[in-house]
Amino acid sequence: MHGQECPCSRKIEFRGTGVLACATLKLKESPQRSENRGFPKSRRLLRHADFERVYKQGRRHFATHMTAFYLRREGEPGESNLRIGFTVGKVLGGAVQRNRMKRRLREAVRLSGFTPTVAVDVVINPKRSLLSVDFRIVQSELAKAFRVIERSFEKGKH
Repeated sequence: MHGQECPCSRKIEFRGTGVLACATLKLKESPQRSENRGFPKSRRLLRHADFERVYKQGRRHFATHMTAFYLRREGEPGESNLRIGFTVGKVLGGAVQRNRMKRRLREAVRLSGFTPTVAVDVVINPKRSLLSVDFRIVQSELAKAFRVIERSFEKGKH
């Protein structure tokens, strides 16, 4: 502990290295997530039936690195206007690659700040190329998809 002896009498050895450390180390507490940083459940599609409804009844927007499916829904009071889900199949890679795709997409959605005027469910289906492309391109494609969705509802389409 930086030149000081720990008052704790419990010491542990790090895997045969001979280095002793205090067994009651206090970890820094993670800062509380602010509401605008997280991705709360109210903004996510969670049920299989919701995904299926968007796929079967909704419209599509094709982009270079992803496909966005979207469907207008009747909003309930107190609900967010946007609910979003991601589908990343095993064909796109191993768990590490699939999770990285989802993290990139979640962050792009969060940074976009998209708040539609109508209640809409969106499912984003990435392509394998999403991993190798610059994040700014992912953001711009997602922003364009959101503009298309908004415009489609303004024109009175589905």
